[in-house]
Amino acid sequence: MILLKRVLRQLPIVLLSPLFLLVELVTLWLVDLLWHALGEKKLPPNQKANQKSASVVIPNWNGKDLLEKYLPSVVDAMSGHPDNEVIVVDNGSEDGSAAFVRAHFPSVKLVALKKNLGFGGGSNRGFREAKNDVVVLLNSDMRVDRDFLAPLLKGFADADVFAVSCQIFFSDPNKLREETGLTQAHWKRGFLQLRHRIDEQVTDLFPCFYGGGGSCAFDRNKFLELGGFDELLRPFYLEDTDLGYLAWKRGWRVLYQPQSKVWHEHRGTIGKKFSREYIQSIVLKNYVLFAWKNIHAPSMLLEHFASSYASAWISLLFGDRPGRANFPSLFRAALQIFGAAKARWRARCLADVDDKEAMRRPMGGYYRDRFEPIAPAPPQKPRVLMVSPYGLAPASHGGAVFMQLAVRELSKHAEVHLIALVDEEWERYAHEELEDFTASMQFLVRMTGKPAAPFSLTPSAVEEFANEDLEWMIHRTILDRKIDVLQLEYTNLGQYACDFQRLLCAIFEHDIYFQSISRQIATNPSLLWRIPASIEYLKAMHWEMKMLDRCDLIEVCTGANLDYVQSLKPSLAPRLRDGLRASIPVKKFQANLEARNGNTVLFVGGFRHLPNLEALQWFFDAVVPILKQRNVDFKVLAIGMEPPPTYAFANSEGILELPGYRESIASEMASAPVFICPILAGSGIRVKLLEAFASGIPVVSTRVGAEGLSEVDGEHCRLATTAEEFADGLEALLGDRTQATAMANRAHQYVSQEWDSELVIARLAAEYRRRLAEKAITSCR
Repeated sequence: MILLKRVLRQLPIVLLSPLFLLVELVTLWLVDLLWHALGEKKLPPNQKANQKSASVVIPNWNGKDLLEKYLPSVVDAMSGHPDNEVIVVDNGSEDGSAAFVRAHFPSVKLVALKKNLGFGGGSNRGFREAKNDVVVLLNSDMRVDRDFLAPLLKGFADADVFAVSCQIFFSDPNKLREETGLTQAHWKRGFLQLRHRIDEQVTDLFPCFYGGGGSCAFDRNKFLELGGFDELLRPFYLEDTDLGYLAWKRGWRVLYQPQSKVWHEHRGTIGKKFSREYIQSIVLKNYVLFAWKNIHAPSMLLEHFASSYASAWISLLFGDRPGRANFPSLFRAALQIFGAAKARWRARCLADVDDKEAMRRPMGGYYRDRFEPIAPAPPQKPRVLMVSPYGLAPASHGGAVFMQLAVRELSKHAEVHLIALVDEEWERYAHEELEDFTASMQFLVRMTGKPAAPFSLTPSAVEEFANEDLEWMIHRTILDRKIDVLQLEYTNLGQYACDFQRLLCAIFEHDIYFQSISRQIATNPSLLWRIPASIEYLKAMHWEMKMLDRCDLIEVCTGANLDYVQSLKPSLAPRLRDGLRASIPVKKFQANLEARNGNTVLFVGGFRHLPNLEALQWFFDAVVPILKQRNVDFKVLAIGMEPPPTYAFANSEGILELPGYRESIASEMASAPVFICPILAGSGIRVKLLEAFASGIPVVSTRVGAEGLSEVDGEHCRLATTAEEFADGLEALLGDRTQATAMANRAHQYVSQEWDSELVIARLAAEYRRRLAEKAITSCR
């Protein structure tokens, strides 16, 4: 019944919506076409604002009680300089506000308007009346700190600063801080997504997307150059967002100053005069008008139209939801299409950067890259931020081993900062062993990621790690710690890669994700598994190849990995490097290079990693029966975290031991006669083989398992493609200890010369410095 009423009520608008859509698209397209033919940009040079004094402008509408309560704090705070002034713009109030100000605040300049011009119109009038270069715009329901002004004025030290926003608290400390002044924005599914962030680690000037209209200082001349608050967005909301975005596109900066504190009685005026439903309808309408005016990238605008009309149908069928477009809001916006067209023309004339760039610049990392002074020559010890999707301690898997070693060795050549995701809170304390090697460490307990969007082209393994808090932490750290190199670990963090102009963005592909999936598909007989895996493979290949374009340095484990990626996308060749990350501290291994006794075959690998589980299952399914038929005497010790029960492996009774994770396996590596690596899927490099080579233990491996380490059977290890070949290799190593020892010695010499972490990470640091120097030269041209 509710659905029927909603449909009947909106039916005329729904029926007319295709016509509205056509008119809107044609109108905006014509504006763009004419602007490209006739439009021009006349952008005056930036002028630095005078920081000595300021004007405060307070728009008021029937807020006598609020002025009585909060205006004294403003007058008191502005009394520190003779040129400061306070202006109240009365928007045609009917409650005696103007008379009250005249009677009780003679030092306040009153601008009494005969009619209500709305928040934007009243504010614009106040800016025109102000005498100072810096104008602080405050809501009438705002109480200010006694010393709130000086930190704001401090923010206008550079000529390209447009606005500096206060930190906002609520008068009721128990109320959720829906606004803080530290604003963020993302373009998602065709709409601007806004949020206020609380971050106590931000203690001084920091970029934000826009300055709140009722709690922010503006450069008056720049404000007027942009045209002030746009009447298109009357009666309220998003005028400040619109202005902030215009400023970023103009090439200016908007900053947040947490040292300037104000207290807001949220919606103290508007919330009393209008219903929640009406306010929400205006907000939705203005989000649409914002896009029509400001989004000039054709792909983003088309995405907006597709998303807004799809959202309207969803709202019609399932009901309204805050932030989601509906047909009434689209209809209200359509009635203003010609006003939006006029505003779009002016916005195009003011824009100095495109939408993509304007969305990036308020983010901490991009802000440092675009605006912060960076030395023309790269530092001898660059500041490196390593970001990992997994904990580095305890080093229970190969990736953690590589990352720990990188941190320890890189600390000799760079200032290392670490951000890592952990599964449990206690894991952060396991990283105390890295404190001596890092300048800072931050952790996020594993997040859920964003839900998979229908028909999304993003791989599920990437969506699992999509998180706004992680992105925020990365960018805040780049700015606060003056990072030179962003080092991302694993493909799934490639979504945080940045298109830097002066900083360096590097990624370590621990494995080529889509290649790993393709190999798993080839070995898994289950059709129910292979179908979704094939879809994931196609998504991953498309996404990964596109993502790598944003990285300046792509580190891969082996030459085989490099050749594979380069064959698919030759344009990546200048950025691809192997031999910079995968390594072990060879000198720390107590190598036993003598002939070994016994018959216990060693397998090492965490069982949470599916290729390890499948490898051991294949060994017992396919290889063990051959060995038993040949009467080979052997046992298997399989060490790894989260092992399944022994009955999960066929033919294992009496010969398989699964002790679980062990902090050290040095004694086993020193005594076992053979190490097996029956890996069938995956990509990258097996740290277990490097450690086996360093320990002097003879190895038999599949060719996939030894990919990038050995290509000739018997040179460094025995290689096998089939179960029969694997059984041959294992039998030979157990039967001829002299030949096995000679092979193990060759492997030990090889890993010492090519894969020692001290040498490898020194090459990585040198590569950082070289590429930073190249970017410095390029950015100076």
